Amino acid sequence: MMTKELMTARILEAKAIKGITWEALSETIGMSPVFTTSACLGMNSMIEDKAFAICEMLGLDKAVAITLQQCPKKAWGDAVPQDPLIYRLYEMVGVYGDTLKELIHEKFGDGIMSAIDFSMHVDKEENPKGDRVVVTMNGKFLPYKSW
Repeated sequence: MMTKELMTARILEAKAIKGITWEALSETIGMSPVFTTSACLGMNSMIEDKAFAICEMLGLDKAVAITLQQCPKKAWGDAVPQDPLIYRLYEMVGVYGDTLKELIHEKFGDGIMSAIDFSMHVDKEENPKGDRVVVTMNGKFLPYKSW
């Protein structure tokens, strides 16, 4: 059985060789770029027709399509991320996490934002002082239950 790590390596290699962007790949299968990328990197799973469509576009075999459909283990190491972009996101949560928690609780009450009933979009905003990255996260509020 193919591992998610090998699946990801094969997808990234085929994507680079063919010069296909995540946007193009996601448009072809009719899904968001964020979810498509996440599944191809092994953190989500695809339904059968989407998995086979990705593999057809990238020229990959059935083993990759089957692995794309498998439920992932959503875990990562305890180490602080070393990649500069990922570290900055980690840093943002460290700096603003408690602030976001307070503001969410103030607006919604005691609970959490779902990462299951969730969507995320990444956009580019042109700005004369330097282009801006716009990340929009949209998660269902899940109140804690009292009993």
